[in-house]
Amino acid sequence: MRPFHLALPCANLQETRTFYTHILGCRVGREDSTWVDLDLFGHQLVFHYCGGAVLEQYFNPVDKHQVPMPHFGIILKPQQFDELAARLHGKVNFVIEPYRRFKGTPGEQDTMFFHDNNGYALEFKAFEDDRFIFEPFAD
Repeated sequence: MRPFHLALPCANLQETRTFYTHILGCRVGREDSTWVDLDLFGHQLVFHYCGGAVLEQYFNPVDKHQVPMPHFGIILKPQQFDELAARLHGKVNFVIEPYRRFKGTPGEQDTMFFHDNNGYALEFKAFEDDRFIFEPFAD
């Protein structure tokens, strides 16, 4: 699988850099005075200083929770998920605390949601078996 690339505007480049490196453990790649490339679990996440423009937020009910939209994140291995969840406690305000959803279905997964310093919603999740990532629910 090839890495994805996502570029987003931010209000404060240094605060964003600090959040992603110190809280999420991202490595800094290339950077300039108005943008920074981050290695987000092998994917290229880029933030550009744009004076504070951020995406409007919505919510969608999923498994009895209000899931923030839009959001982005990574599908981790279960051990990575557990390690990240433990590292984040006390460092972020969870929108949805780490928990297992869709229990007993092909879509069963661990998930958590929180916001970065820009207000972007992030979701990190894990499946016991990656074969079920795209498996539809039974009718």
